[in-house]
Amino acid sequence: MTSQWESLLKNLGEWRGSFTRFSTQGQLLEDIKSVVSFEGLNENKTMRQIVRREGQEDLVLEYSSLAKSILFFENGAFSQGSIQLAPFTEFGAELGLIYENRRVRLVQLFDKNGQLDKLTLIREHLAGTEPVENPPLTVNDLLGEWRGEAITIYPDWRSPDTFSSTLKLHLDDTGRLVQSLTFGLRTITSTATIKGSLIHFDQDPEKQVQILLLPNGASATSPLQVKLRQPLFLEVGWLIQPNLRQRMVRTYSDKGEWVSLTLVTEQKV
Repeated sequence: MTSQWESLLKNLGEWRGSFTRFSTQGQLLEDIKSVVSFEGLNENKTMRQIVRREGQEDLVLEYSSLAKSILFFENGAFSQGSIQLAPFTEFGAELGLIYENRRVRLVQLFDKNGQLDKLTLIREHLAGTEPVENPPLTVNDLLGEWRGEAITIYPDWRSPDTFSSTLKLHLDDTGRLVQSLTFGLRTITSTATIKGSLIHFDQDPEKQVQILLLPNGASATSPLQVKLRQPLFLEVGWLIQPNLRQRMVRTYSDKGEWVSLTLVTEQKV
C-alpha cells in the first residue's frame, strides 16, 4: 500500500490557477491568481511548498512529516482541516481532488458561532500543460444515475474500506430535486429546493445542508451551521467529464471528532 508521504508526492510540481472566494449564497467575491509549487528536497524526504498569491506575501513551508489533520489517497487527493469541532472556535477544512494535470480544491470555513462563513474554490493545472476549464456545474449535469466505487480512509490508520455506491437524482412534479444514495445495504433519500446555483436540503430544520454549484464543474456541500452533538460532513464534487465525477467527503461524529475521509469515483449510466 502506498504510504501517506508517497501519496503527497503525487502533487509535486508547479500548480498554476486561482483562489476564487464566494459568499455562502454563491456570489463571486474575489478571484486571485496563484502559483503553488511542491518541490522535493533531500531525495524527496523533505517537501518545500511555496504559495504565491497576487498581491500577497509568499507563504513558504518546509516539512518532512505530515500533521494529524491531513490524509492522502493513493492518487494524491487529500483533505486537511479541523480534527475536532469545539465551542466558540473557527472550524473548517480543505478538500482537494486531482485528475491528470488538474486539481480542484475547496476550502469551507465556519465562524465561531458555527455558521457557514467562507467558501474558496481553487482551480489549478500543472505548469507547462494546457489549462482545461469545465463549464460551471448545473443541476441538469447531475440528473440521472451514477454508479461509483468508494474508498474510505481513517485518521487512526486502520485499514481502508472499499464499497460501491449508487446515486440517483431526478426532479419531481413540483420541481424539487430528489436524491437517493445507496451504499452497501443502506439507502438514504432526501429532497431539496433549487434556486439558481443553490440546492437547499431543507426537510429537517435542525440539519439544513446546501450544495453550491460552482465553476469548472465543481460543487460544495456544506451544513449551513455546525452544531455540537450532531454528526456532520463536508463534501467537494467535481464533474471532470460529462459522465465522470469525483466526490470527497470528510465526516465528523456526533462528538465532533473527525472520523473518516471518503473518495468516490462515479460514472453516469
